Amino acid sequence: MSSDIAARLQADVITAMKAKDKERLGVLRQMQAAVKQVQIDTRAELDDDGVLKVFMAYAKKVRDSLESAEKAGREDLAAGARAEQAIVQNYLPAAMADDELAAIVDTVIAETGASSPKEMGVVIKGVMAQVKGAAEGSRVSAMVKSKLVG
Repeated sequence: MSSDIAARLQADVITAMKAKDKERLGVLRQMQAAVKQVQIDTRAELDDDGVLKVFMAYAKKVRDSLESAEKAGREDLAAGARAEQAIVQNYLPAAMADDELAAIVDTVIAETGASSPKEMGVVIKGVMAQVKGAAEGSRVSAMVKSKLVG
């Protein structure tokens, strides 16, 4: 793994092994496996942005598992998913504030000249390129929609 984030993950795996922290170690190894799988699929080493995208997808999977467990009333599974989510969050950038995200959305709308919901895709793509993991896609989509519709 050639990225700083991946190197940090490897160091954390070693630390978790030495501390015999099985739960943390399991999550970190799953994250490593996800990165390695993408590297195998693309036949390329991932840089920090690529590793971050893998971690964001992994975080979304964990969030979906948490929601499913809560809907099913499975508190045991939900507790495990919450613990996993906390570990994954350590590798993601801090969430962007709404006003900061709104400013980026406004800038991209102005740059693209978008004026209708039909142009949402172009705006979302531009915003996602700028936020780099600091805002979830669903949050960006909702804000872009509110700006273009309302």
